Amino acid sequence: MTIRLLETLRTRPDRALLVAFGVVAALLLFVLHIASEVGAGDTDAYDSSILRGIRAAAERPGPVTHAVRLAMQDFTALGDVTTLTLVVILVVGGLLIVRKVAMAGFLVGASVLGTLSVELLKALVDRPRPNVVAHWATFSHASFPSGHAADSAIVYLTLAALVARSVQTRALRVYILVAAMLLTLLIGLSRLYLGVHWPTDVLAGWIVGAGWAFLAATAAWWLQARNALEAPGAER
Repeated sequence: MTIRLLETLRTRPDRALLVAFGVVAALLLFVLHIASEVGAGDTDAYDSSILRGIRAAAERPGPVTHAVRLAMQDFTALGDVTTLTLVVILVVGGLLIVRKVAMAGFLVGASVLGTLSVELLKALVDRPRPNVVAHWATFSHASFPSGHAADSAIVYLTLAALVARSVQTRALRVYILVAAMLLTLLIGLSRLYLGVHWPTDVLAGWIVGAGWAFLAATAAWWLQARNALEAPGAER
């Protein structure tokens, strides 16, 4: 039964899109549950202990910890607004060159709407930044969910999913998706290491971003099946 269901979803983008909406709705409910726990203060002890543990390890003297700190600062820069905007612009430019105008517009829309959703959630929860360790990186406003974790997942995972659908080799598809997930994971972890986010912020950011990317990739497949977007690899 499970194998038959997976095969149906693999070949039926309409049903896959309905499943995607259901999965994202469930993930959103879970994030809202985390937000309620955060608002009640039920996660404070858990969050604080993890941050203190990470910082205790990060402050140990030695060349390795110094190198890790520099690496984490580099990783976190890969998830900031400027870098993600540049990535989207460069990819959109490439799509326009090969005349995939609809796909370029879809990518811009998915990125912008996803980012706005994260900002709306930040404004609704309005959680203060961590105050249990010193901040080793700059930040802007509310803490929940992590914008770096969510936005990097939205951009990198969506791009990876779209690119993966255009390649024929399964190993390469897996490599592309795993590479994007690893990059998103490192960006989120860097926010904890640098002390500018609570663990639950980053967890919620990953969930929101991955869910949005999953929905966007499925929607792109559904649109391509109806010739509303260019087929993968097609040029006009």
